[in-house]
Amino acid sequence: MNLALTLLTIVAVICAGSALATRWRMSAPLLLVVLGLIGSYLPFIPPVRLIPEMVLIGILPPLLYAAALRTPVVQFRALKRPIALLSVGYVIFGTVTVGLLVVWLVPEVPLPAAFALGAVVAPPDAVAATSIARRVGMPRRAVAILEGESLVNDATALVLLRSSVAALAGSISLLEIAFEFVVAAAGGALIGACVAMVLLGIRKRVRSVPINTAMSLAAPFVAFLPAEALHTSGVLAVVVAGLIIGTRTPSMPGSASRLSQRTNWATVQFLLENAVFLLIGLQVRSIVDAALMDPMGPARVWTVCGIILLAVIVLRPVWVFPASYLPRLLPRIKTSEPPLPWQFPAVVSWAGMRGVVTLAAVFVLPEDLPHRPVLILAALVVAAGTLAIQGFSLPWVVRRLGLRGPDRREDALQRALLVRQSTAAGLGQLEGRILAEDSPELLGMLRRRTKEWSAAAWERLGPPEEQLQTPSQRYFELRMVMLDAERREVLKLRRQGLYAAEVVDEVLERLDSEEAMLETFLAEEADEAGGTVPAVGPAALADPRNRPVRGRCAHLQDAPERQAPADLRCLECVREGTTPVHLRMCLECGEVACCESSPGLHADRHFRNTGHPLMRSVEPGESWRWCYLDEVLG
Repeated sequence: MNLALTLLTIVAVICAGSALATRWRMSAPLLLVVLGLIGSYLPFIPPVRLIPEMVLIGILPPLLYAAALRTPVVQFRALKRPIALLSVGYVIFGTVTVGLLVVWLVPEVPLPAAFALGAVVAPPDAVAATSIARRVGMPRRAVAILEGESLVNDATALVLLRSSVAALAGSISLLEIAFEFVVAAAGGALIGACVAMVLLGIRKRVRSVPINTAMSLAAPFVAFLPAEALHTSGVLAVVVAGLIIGTRTPSMPGSASRLSQRTNWATVQFLLENAVFLLIGLQVRSIVDAALMDPMGPARVWTVCGIILLAVIVLRPVWVFPASYLPRLLPRIKTSEPPLPWQFPAVVSWAGMRGVVTLAAVFVLPEDLPHRPVLILAALVVAAGTLAIQGFSLPWVVRRLGLRGPDRREDALQRALLVRQSTAAGLGQLEGRILAEDSPELLGMLRRRTKEWSAAAWERLGPPEEQLQTPSQRYFELRMVMLDAERREVLKLRRQGLYAAEVVDEVLERLDSEEAMLETFLAEEADEAGGTVPAVGPAALADPRNRPVRGRCAHLQDAPERQAPADLRCLECVREGTTPVHLRMCLECGEVACCESSPGLHADRHFRNTGHPLMRSVEPGESWRWCYLDEVLG
C-alpha cells in the first residue's frame, strides 16, 4: 500500500510540475529538482536513498533506448568523431584529472577510489543534458552531439568505475583496464546488434499491436541483461539495439504498431526523465546529513565539494576546445568541413549537466571506504550544482553567444519539399499499377487526395497573400466540428442499445484516429505561429476569435520580377568557406544568399542588414517567394 501511494504521489508531482513549468515557461527538470529539494526537508517525507540497481538497471536502459530510437544512424555516423572524443576521450580525461585532484584534496582517499569518483562525475547525464538543451533552442548539430555523447559516455564511465572498484580489492594494470574496455565495448555492441536482429525478425512476422508494443517495452532489458551477465557493456548493447531498431522500424509493415511504439515510449520517457530530476532533489537531505557527520568537519567538506564542482565545470571546455579545433589541423578534415565558430564549442562546453546516474553510481563505492559520505556528497554537489548553474544559465548563454535554434520557416520548407518528393514517388507508382478496369473516378480521387496532401504542406509555409486562411486550415477546423457531431450521435445510439458494443467501439476508434491527426496538425500550426497550443476542440474552433487570421501582403503583391543569375553562388559562403544548403535570391537587389539551414544564414542576414523584405527560391523547379516582414508565402 505504501509503495503504491509513493508511486502515485511521484506521478502526480511529475504531472503537476510539468504543467506548471509549461505555464510559467521554465524548464520542467529544473523545477522538479527544486520541488524534490524542498520535499527532502519536509518532516512527513521519509529519507530517500537511491538503490544503484534501480537506476542503472531499471531507469537507465529504457531512457537510453528511447533516445537511441530517435537518433538516426546516419546522424550518429556523421558526428562520430566529436561524439567519440566526448563520450570516450573526455570521460577518461575527466576521470583521471578529477581523481588526481581528489587525492590532492583528501590524501586519505586511495587513488583507485579517487578515480572511481572521477568516473562517476565525468559523464554528462543522458537526460539532463539533452532534455534541457532541446528546450532552450540550441542549434540542431549541438543537440545531436550532446545526444550522441550521452548515449555512449555512460558505458565508458561504468567500465572505468568497475575497474577502479576492482583495483580497490586488488591490483589491476592499465593494460587490463584497456583490455576490459575493448571487450566491454565490442561485446556490448555485438550483443545489441544480435538482439536487434532477433527482435526485428519477430516484428516482421507478428502483426499484433499489443505483442509488438510489449516487445518494444522489453527490448532495452533484453539487450541490457545478457550483456551485463557476460561482463560486457549493457549500456552499449541497449544503445546499439535502439539505433538499429529505430532505423529499421519505419520501413517495416504495421503503422499501428509504429504509432503505438511512439506513443508508449513518449509516455515512458516523460515519466522516467522527470522522475530522475525529482529523485535528485529528494536525495539532498539524507546525503548532506551523513556527510556533515564526517571527521573532516563541515568547512573542509564543503570546500572539497566546491572545488570538485568547479573543476568539473572548468575541465569540460579545457577538453572541448582542443578536441574541436586540433583535428581540423589535418588537411583532410580541414578541406572537408566548414570553419567552426568558437560559439559552438562554447555552448557544448557549458551544456555538461550531470544527473541521477552520477548519484546512483557513487553508491557502488565500498561501505568501508574512508570519507565515503563526503565522496557521495561531492557527487550530489556536482549533479545539483551543474543542473543549477549550467541548467538555469544555459538559455542566457545561448542568447549571449548569438546561437539560433532550428528555424521553423526553414523546417516548414524542408517538410514541403520532402512531401512533394514523396507524393511524386507515390503518383509515379500509381501510374505503373493502373489496370484497365480501374475507374477514372477512383484514379482521380487518388490523384486529388495526394496533391491535396502536398498542397497542405506548402500552405504550412504561410498562406498565400491573397488568402486570409488556408484551405487546409479551414478544412481541418470544419472537420473537427463534424467529428464532434458524429461522436455525439454514436454515443447517443450506444446509450439506446441499438448497436453491438464491439461495433460502436470500432466506429469510435476510427473517429479518435482521425481526430488525433487533426489535433496534431492544429497544435503544430499554433506552435509554428509562436504561441501556446490552444484548445482545439469543436467549441473552441466554432469561435471565430480562435481562428488564425493573417492579413494580405502588399510587398508580395507589388513584387518585381527578377531572373536568377547564371552563376548561382552565395558569395558570403565562398568568402567564409562554408557550404550552403539551399540558395535564395533577394527580389529587390538580386543578391544570392544561403538559406536558414545553412551555417552562414546569409539570406536572413541580408534582410536584417538591408531591410529588403522579399526573396525567392532559386533552387531547380522552385519559384516560391517569401516576405520576411509579413511571414507570408507567395
